Amino acid sequence: MSPIDRIKAFADDLTAIRRDIHAHPEIGFEEVRTSNLVAEHLASYGIEVHRGLGGTGLVGVLQGRSANGRRIGLRAEMDALPIEEETNLPHRSTIPGKMHACGHDGHTTMLLGAARYLAETRDFDGTALFVFQPAEEGLGGARAMLADGLFERFPCDEIYGLHNTPSGPHGKLKIRPGPMMAAADFFDIRITGRGAHAAEPHRGLDSIVAAAALVQALQSIVSRNADPLKSAVLSVTQIHAGAAYNVIPEGAHLAGTVRTFDRAVRTLVSRRIREVAQGIALAHGVEIGVEIRDTFSVLENSAAHAAAAAEIAREIFGSEGVDDDTVPRMGSEDFADMLMVVPGAYAWIGGTPGPGLHNAAFDFDDSIIPLGSSYLARLVEKRTAA
Repeated sequence: MSPIDRIKAFADDLTAIRRDIHAHPEIGFEEVRTSNLVAEHLASYGIEVHRGLGGTGLVGVLQGRSANGRRIGLRAEMDALPIEEETNLPHRSTIPGKMHACGHDGHTTMLLGAARYLAETRDFDGTALFVFQPAEEGLGGARAMLADGLFERFPCDEIYGLHNTPSGPHGKLKIRPGPMMAAADFFDIRITGRGAHAAEPHRGLDSIVAAAALVQALQSIVSRNADPLKSAVLSVTQIHAGAAYNVIPEGAHLAGTVRTFDRAVRTLVSRRIREVAQGIALAHGVEIGVEIRDTFSVLENSAAHAAAAAEIAREIFGSEGVDDDTVPRMGSEDFADMLMVVPGAYAWIGGTPGPGLHNAAFDFDDSIIPLGSSYLARLVEKRTAA
């Protein structure tokens, strides 16, 4: 591994920025402090700053030696998660119930590191565009920036993203052509029965029994309806009902997610959720309403851009430190929506193995910041001349 020497020289500055962001987490569309901090740093580097895209999003624009090269976008996310941190680190979250449990503090910092280096050296022709996105965690931040004219106002020839993975191996970059991360639908199912005394269930229509039956029945969709050679995951992640020991509640609420790579499978699963729900409603004499939302698209890397990014990464990570045919993951990422408009590639960078993403004990591995910043910077230097 060989990060850029100049970036290594200010790595302590980047670690301090990352830990400051970590201590002050903000969830989607509330990233006011983070956005201000990013804007201040970009401006101090001499980078032109444009704010207010997708709410709290912003874009930094840096011209190279001339405007005759390509326009390369680099994107990072700024939002945290509604999780109570359990690390007891000196830089732990100071905001109750909010935490950077996915490493977006690190991604923002790596992009700032690349921006600082590129502004100092300007060893490229063309334009670098630094896209700092709000609300990646299921709230549609990428779509909000696109709706505000991101690529109309700031055209890019190609765009790249980077995400940490605490499963390791440390300092290894993983990328692949084609589908990299799954599409995700979020669903809410509301069951309306008739409340009753728990001692007299025959006088009611039990929403909890219907909910329990529905949870079990939904699991048959993937196992018995979807093609077993085409990946799909259906997870019920929330059940809300009742408030007393002796009351059968009138209503129950289920929520969860579906992950797929194939458009036909995605349509099939959504249709079957509705059909199974109506079957359970008929069997239990209750009413069931189903809402399914398209939350994330399939993230697909351009084959040409993934190959180019992998080749550039080898200069930083070494030939053994790049996996250019990694296995796709069922997680989702709304950078997918940007890649549907502008070609590019998304990669994972391994940190020291530890608590996983979205875990209350997670902390970003600061040792990979210079590597990530170097990779992003080299993408601009190499791809503006492509």
